[in-house]
Amino acid sequence: MIVETEADALPSDKGPKDRSGSSRTCIVTRESGSPDELIRFVAGPDGRIVPDLKRQLPGRGCWVKAERGLVEKAVAKKLFARALRADVNADAALADEVERLLVEQLAGMMNMARKAGQFVSGAMKTEQAVRGLAALAVFHAIDAAADGVRKIDQARKAMSFVSEDEKEIPAFRPFTAAEMDGLLGSNAFIHAAALAGQAGEGVVKRAIMLEKYRGSVPVRAVGGAGKPQQ
Repeated sequence: MIVETEADALPSDKGPKDRSGSSRTCIVTRESGSPDELIRFVAGPDGRIVPDLKRQLPGRGCWVKAERGLVEKAVAKKLFARALRADVNADAALADEVERLLVEQLAGMMNMARKAGQFVSGAMKTEQAVRGLAALAVFHAIDAAADGVRKIDQARKAMSFVSEDEKEIPAFRPFTAAEMDGLLGSNAFIHAAALAGQAGEGVVKRAIMLEKYRGSVPVRAVGGAGKPQQ
């Protein structure tokens, strides 16, 4: 039996259609944030804690800021049971499961954006998208050759001086080439760009969440340098 005072109680929602308040509160930090910045968790029929990335699973849910360390802390301190006021089981590998789902979600969005004509791959097409100010973000395989990355970095740096906001197009390196073969099959890439449009924006949004979850440092272009700066 869980006994707690009102001050000890952790926030939760009443279900996926609960729209009370425009923000959610992390059960670890107790900080409020947009639902896009947090991950919803629910208890499955067997009492096991399940990540609900699409925020559609039925039942009471609770939220954790999208950071691996916070998910691990919620498991270690048994915060899911306190938030859901139930005898639930959070597996020790829950943080790994969340990352796997975030990876699959990003890969799925890349495929969707490609079908919509909002995701192109190949070094030449990626550089052209950057220099034409059509790219929202670029993507490289983690093990991409330095020369190919450098050329696209130079384009990113150059176009930051002529863009309206003078900001650098973001770059992400979420997967190795081998991981992409498994995730994307024939759509695997070494260099790619997300283009303007709802699907392209969805790719960037999911890449940012995965990067934040992993605690990655954004890759910044260095004009003429051979390596990306972090």
